Amino acid sequence: MTGRARTVLGLTGSIGMGKSATAAMFAKRGVPVHDSDAAVHALYGPGGGAGPAIAAIAPDAVGADGAVDRKALRAAVLGDPARMAALEAIVHPLVQAESRAFLARHADAPLVVLDIPLLYESGAERRCDAVLVVTADPEVQRARVLARPGMTEAVFSAILAKQMPDAEKRARADIVIDTGHGFDRTEREVDAILERLRG
Repeated sequence: MTGRARTVLGLTGSIGMGKSATAAMFAKRGVPVHDSDAAVHALYGPGGGAGPAIAAIAPDAVGADGAVDRKALRAAVLGDPARMAALEAIVHPLVQAESRAFLARHADAPLVVLDIPLLYESGAERRCDAVLVVTADPEVQRARVLARPGMTEAVFSAILAKQMPDAEKRARADIVIDTGHGFDRTEREVDAILERLRG
């Protein structure tokens, strides 16, 4: 419990499960959403704050302007647990600081959403009043992910390897939405969640 809002809802799900689309549905309905991925993108941009520390562990992934090349960084850390741990030790505290500032800005909101891909993996559920996990059948997930530009089987497998298994996330969740039935149904489920949490 954060004490900063009536309900802090954590939103998570493995890659390709529809998390970003679901977060957008909450935002469209006026719910403040903190997007951890967007925060990372900002931190990786020129002057964003993460560049100098990342340059120390992956110098080829940081340009002269301080911006981080995400593709080069991924190549540098995937398959290297020590370097991945070092990267997470840099990025997670910065993103958590952004999240705390977001919660402070929206202290009067009855509901806020923290969109965090590695929510359980990073222990962020402790900062939430409830957790929503989005899921889909493995075939749907696979098709969505491999349709992304630049995605390969190897990268997909490496990303899955560092994520908690979908079944475990579902078992730990307070709420589960299966986005594999189409986003119209997901919209209806989001509306039902809002009615319940705001009620």
